[in-house]
Amino acid sequence: MKLTLDTNIVTDDFFNETILLGITTTIKNYKLCLLLNTFMGFHFKLNNNIEICISKRKRKYYFSVYESVLKNSTLVHYLYHNHNDGEYLLPEFKHIDFLWLMKGDILDTTQVEEIKTAIKTLNGVQMVAELTNEQIKTKGNMIF
Repeated sequence: MKLTLDTNIVTDDFFNETILLGITTTIKNYKLCLLLNTFMGFHFKLNNNIEICISKRKRKYYFSVYESVLKNSTLVHYLYHNHNDGEYLLPEFKHIDFLWLMKGDILDTTQVEEIKTAIKTLNGVQMVAELTNEQIKTKGNMIF
């Protein structure tokens, strides 16, 4: 008898009450974090403990995840690098360079729009779009 692990419950729980933005930019990951920290007041830092590893074609690909924890809040911001050496964390979004996941406290639409507008003002950012859970086919790749 073969048992199969149903990861849908874990995935649904992970993405419960989250907001996901896709960012297309020419800016390198470390510079984007510096700009977000300097001009938007975040505290993004590389968190190697939640780095994503995906195995494909007998090779491992690592995707950096930066984390910004807000004081006195359960809201945490995660910035995922969407590509590494020709592979993608979310292959359905190959045109997106970074994924910004907001998890924890609920943000209202005004706050999300303010964040999107602020990101768009950064020199080198070409696009910022909110992504819905229904658009993401490989959600499990983002779970750490």
